[in-house]
Amino acid sequence: MPGTPTRTRPRNHFNRPPTSASPRSADLAGRSVALSADIPVSFDQPLSPLHKLIGEWVASHDPSVQQYTRSAARRHIERAFNAAVLGILEPLTFANLRTVVLNGEHVGQPAIVLICDSIGQLDLGWIESSEAPISWRAACYAALEETLGTTLPIFGYQDLFNEISMYYWEGETEDDGALQCLIDYHGADPDDLDELTLPSKMAAKKPEWMSKANSAPLAKLPSGLRRALRTLRRTHDALRRVPDDRSAWRFNSDILYEYIPDIEECSSLPPLTLVPVEFFAAEVDDVGRHGMEYGFMDIAGLCPLPDPNFIDDWFASLRVGAEFLLAAQHLIQLEPEKLGGRHV
Repeated sequence: MPGTPTRTRPRNHFNRPPTSASPRSADLAGRSVALSADIPVSFDQPLSPLHKLIGEWVASHDPSVQQYTRSAARRHIERAFNAAVLGILEPLTFANLRTVVLNGEHVGQPAIVLICDSIGQLDLGWIESSEAPISWRAACYAALEETLGTTLPIFGYQDLFNEISMYYWEGETEDDGALQCLIDYHGADPDDLDELTLPSKMAAKKPEWMSKANSAPLAKLPSGLRRALRTLRRTHDALRRVPDDRSAWRFNSDILYEYIPDIEECSSLPPLTLVPVEFFAAEVDDVGRHGMEYGFMDIAGLCPLPDPNFIDDWFASLRVGAEFLLAAQHLIQLEPEKLGGRHV
């Protein structure tokens, strides 16, 4: 609902044709919805199950006793839900997130889907481009690599390596096996080693700040950086404690395909990466080609809604995840020259 898609996707259940008109006045949402005498019922459409479900949630948070036509009720429900979502997600600027509420015609209950519309490398700010000590940058990169996948559809270096291993080397991870695979299956000339992509060459592209082994211990980081990393870990721990069935940030693949069967046409690769494209442009392009043509697996979470009580829990988990992402955003947007501390 909030936000606008930035690219074309394969046809799926996110854009379904509206239900047919019906004169059934029982299709009402929220508390009481009166039909205006000057609006014939047959000219209106019944409220969908998702509008009725979220309408109950809206009504439970609205002390007014105003009555609405179905059309006005639909607009009121959507605006109230949108405002509540945007109030939580709007401070996030480093990733573009939006929600879609699905009717679940074939599944039996509506569901809220959280989608990431950002594509490409996540902007790593000072971690990637500053002159700050390698040990500071490595500590922050390692923390983001370990935690961001809890909320965002994103892949790191090891994910990229695994994809490239299957793409070029039939799953081989060492140079000898990869070279033999290139010769046997791709007709490579063993005399042209300098032109061949091998595991060791790929690993050699990693800048020092991508290596966790170069991270400084927390105690040796400046106080401002320690606070930011502790906040990141604390908010991440809080998010991991949210039950799966009430979380805005998790999904079961089997259930996802039931709600959105056409998404199987998309690439299984997430749309975002923590891998610096400056160093791995060819590899990212190779593994991302299918996604650029057919769409990426851009789902951040899917939560079925058996009853309106789940919606409050969903919003609570959305807020917990947003607090974690704000902590990550703050870490990325730090100004290292203002942190002080001893360079290690």
